[in-house]
Amino acid sequence: MADKEQLPGTENSGVTRRGIIQSALLAGAGGAAGSVPGLITPSAQAAVAAPTSLDAGSVDSMPDFTVGSAALTPDRLAMSACQFCNSNCRLEISLKLGRILAIRGEKRDPVQDGNLCVKAPMMAELVYSPLRLTKPLRRVAGHKGGPDSRFEPISWDGALDIIARRWLELRDSGEARAIANRTTGRLPRGTGALASRVFALLGSPNDTDVGPVCNDAGGNALAATFGLGNFTNGYGVDPSTGKEDLGSARFFLFLGTNQGETHPVTFAHLLRCRQRSGARLVVVDPRRTPTAVLADQWIAPKPHTDLAIVLAMLHHIITTNRHDSNFVNRWVLGFEDLRKHLTTHGYSPEWAASITGVPASVIRQLAIDYATKRPAAIFCNAGISHQLGAFDTYRALAMLAAVTGNIGTPGGGCNFMHNTWPGALNLPDLKVTPPDRGPALPVGPDTFAESILNGRPYRLKAVMTEGNPLISSANTGKVREAFAKLDFYVYTGLFMEEAAYYADVILPVCSGLEFEGVYMRRDDRAIRWQEAAVARVGEARSDIEVWIDLAHALGRNDRRNGSSYWTDAFPKEWRSFPALWDVFVANTPGMAGMTRERLRTRPEPLRWPCPSTKHPGVSTLYLDHPSWYEAALSLDSSNRGKRFLTPSGKIEITTPDLERRLTPSGHSALPVFYTHPEVTGAHPTIAYEDRYIANPINPQALTQPVRLGVPGSDAVHQQFPLMGMTGRPSVVHFASVTHWTPTGEQLNGIRLVQIHPTTAKKLGISDGDEVVVESPRGQVSGTALIDAGIRQDTVYVPNTFGPAQRVGDVYGDPRYEPANTLIDDRLYDNLSGQQAYKCFACRVRKK
Repeated sequence: MADKEQLPGTENSGVTRRGIIQSALLAGAGGAAGSVPGLITPSAQAAVAAPTSLDAGSVDSMPDFTVGSAALTPDRLAMSACQFCNSNCRLEISLKLGRILAIRGEKRDPVQDGNLCVKAPMMAELVYSPLRLTKPLRRVAGHKGGPDSRFEPISWDGALDIIARRWLELRDSGEARAIANRTTGRLPRGTGALASRVFALLGSPNDTDVGPVCNDAGGNALAATFGLGNFTNGYGVDPSTGKEDLGSARFFLFLGTNQGETHPVTFAHLLRCRQRSGARLVVVDPRRTPTAVLADQWIAPKPHTDLAIVLAMLHHIITTNRHDSNFVNRWVLGFEDLRKHLTTHGYSPEWAASITGVPASVIRQLAIDYATKRPAAIFCNAGISHQLGAFDTYRALAMLAAVTGNIGTPGGGCNFMHNTWPGALNLPDLKVTPPDRGPALPVGPDTFAESILNGRPYRLKAVMTEGNPLISSANTGKVREAFAKLDFYVYTGLFMEEAAYYADVILPVCSGLEFEGVYMRRDDRAIRWQEAAVARVGEARSDIEVWIDLAHALGRNDRRNGSSYWTDAFPKEWRSFPALWDVFVANTPGMAGMTRERLRTRPEPLRWPCPSTKHPGVSTLYLDHPSWYEAALSLDSSNRGKRFLTPSGKIEITTPDLERRLTPSGHSALPVFYTHPEVTGAHPTIAYEDRYIANPINPQALTQPVRLGVPGSDAVHQQFPLMGMTGRPSVVHFASVTHWTPTGEQLNGIRLVQIHPTTAKKLGISDGDEVVVESPRGQVSGTALIDAGIRQDTVYVPNTFGPAQRVGDVYGDPRYEPANTLIDDRLYDNLSGQQAYKCFACRVRKK
């Protein structure tokens, strides 16, 4: 392990494997390691119908008394995949008479190393939940969203015909664009391609995905700089070189990512590699998370000020000539422009210290360490994505990797999490000419509400979602008002979530263990084949089947185009996922080697791009190696001989073309500093123009131009003196779905609002007090968690709680208002659509 040093504004901590196993579940950030393991060994996982065993260590000392038990000897094993985070763990599911006996991790995968976190058994709890939706339903009475809402069962054909007729009525009246859909990360891979095909045939541009809620900004920035919008490096050994990729890093820089709780199994792999290599780990986060506990250094800036730190690092590296001049001269465009930009604006460590609260000496040392301890890997997650300057912050980070030569090399890269793989799954071209669709609504998860309520830039009348916008969207009160006024709403899901009470039609879908498919949430573009482990609950259908069946319902109700317009585009055989996957492989660039036969036989996932069955798949994007050039060519014939897949074939910090593209939106190729207006200190911020233009990053959609660097004001802090952040409560939690499990409610059923002891003392709040957090948008309640692992000027409010989650009633858990009630939906990244969940002015009081 590398030597540790104590720096001003930092805290250091050692690491053991036992430590990561025990500390990853701590919801508070900074207490001693508890007894609840974040990672559990296969032997710790007993029958999963019962609550999860929490003490893996004690079980290891006992024999496994299930061995030899006739009742507990499985008659079938199914290989599936956990779908609660991007670690993409393989699940070995033991079954008896179709019922799940145990869930174990894949030992033959060196990255997974047999491990699973506490969430894996919760996959089975979803299957067996008595609260599952089991039949299609239609509204028969009550106000939308109201407790008097009443629904009755209906056949699948009846439900789909209702949807088809309403959508076709809008299309035939010239209002196809008034129909919208929003997908989510829980869907079987490929569902989005089917939904897009339906919307192309309808003539609506408003088929959107979960990216603006997760991490579109990271992918947008990577694509603009390097050519592909994907996580650049891989976990484990790169088969092309036979060498460890991310595990070979000598320096890990984590900004806004708490992998101990969000990616526990892949993070454990990095920690094992770090024990061998002595790599330094630095965590930049306003909270001392379980990840920060394991770091060599924790740096705690003000929320929403990461861009200042990155600009100052660039300034110090370049002005002290610590950049990689050989790499820059050969592969980077715009370096001298960047140097001039940084010095002209005075983006020095001293300047950044005045904004972030991090000492200049700490920023300088961070810059030196990153530039000299090579290879160095950057990891980011929602802490960066959920900022209104997300695109510009990610662009600055990409520049940081570029000028130090930390791109296209094992152990380096820009590993921005939650990037969708591979960006699109292609189907054969349509045999008909679809109608012109016009511009989509502005990119972002909350423009639906503005469109419904105010008709800006035009009005939505029919919406279908595969997620829960009543939890995920900012300014939840406004979203609730909008969905109450929406003419026609279709909800698809597992449970009667908050959004379902606003629906006209409800469609029940399968959980992850009930369908065959591929799972590709691991950030490094790696995918697994998953078998259907259990029979489907009730009449639930997979989302793949829902969209194909909806297309056929549109066909039998379409009097203008006839049924073949739809049925020819959606062959019935595509309802079988293996057949559909063969179509994707045949039509998507870079996928020829990802056949179902190959995927089924692999204990490890396979990474895209993979142009042939003999190709090992790409671990390190842009690696100067024949395997990369072969893969790049398979993506586009214009990539022949290119290392970087930009128009120039080089890393593009700034070019005239990029500048021309970004200028109309108010941005520049070279980022200028601005931050959220509710960050304390009245820093330069943002102003939105009252008009719409084509989005230069997402040209199919509209966006509002902005003015950057406008003077900020501290007026809001006269009444709301603190800064709030939202995020998940612990490793137990994923989106809103795990709160529908007994384990989720048992371990995370109480919203713990993290407050620094000094702040709590001033407010007269004690640990365990019931508190109310108020912002200019509304208020939510919770229980005070007094913990020194957070800035004194910041409070942390766990999200994803909601009033409909009935499973907590057995524990007496409150039904909380969504945390996103506190967020200002008007503040967003106008390029990627990312909402600013990571800062809001607030105050806290005892309830």
